[in-house]
Amino acid sequence: MSTTQSERLRGLLEPLVAARDLDLEEIEVTPAGRRRVLRIVVDSDDGVQLDDCAAVSREVSQVLDESDVMGGAAYTLEVTSPGADRPLTELRHYRRAVGRLIKAQLSEGGELVARIVSVDENGLDLQVPGVKGRKPTERRVEFDEIAKARVELEFSRKNDENKEEA
Repeated sequence: MSTTQSERLRGLLEPLVAARDLDLEEIEVTPAGRRRVLRIVVDSDDGVQLDDCAAVSREVSQVLDESDVMGGAAYTLEVTSPGADRPLTELRHYRRAVGRLIKAQLSEGGELVARIVSVDENGLDLQVPGVKGRKPTERRVEFDEIAKARVELEFSRKNDENKEEA
């Protein structure tokens, strides 16, 4: 997608998405045979429900039909929320992941798997899980120390409160 088309789409769609208290995370136009696919990713602090995506899709479709930003060629519109494995790139992404386990590639090399305890403008306070029966440790990581990070999916998270009560 050309930068101009991307900028025009963002300028047209961002206010519409923001009016629903959602963040416009990504816009992507990709070829799919004779058509194109316009994929719009939205998110919010409270998550995104299917009804949110459907409502945004209807509104975006109407706005695009009234505009020439997609040109005359056929396209398919997809409105979705970010997947669980999306990269954490913005401050709001980290805030939304408080309490979750992340895997971070550090700028100086190495990898860190830890749970986000809190987030501020400069970085993260983390809890690094203990190994072989050791207690977890606290660690501070500044954003400029993180090359890239993603939420780690947990299928059977241990409940620390239940362990203490037993």
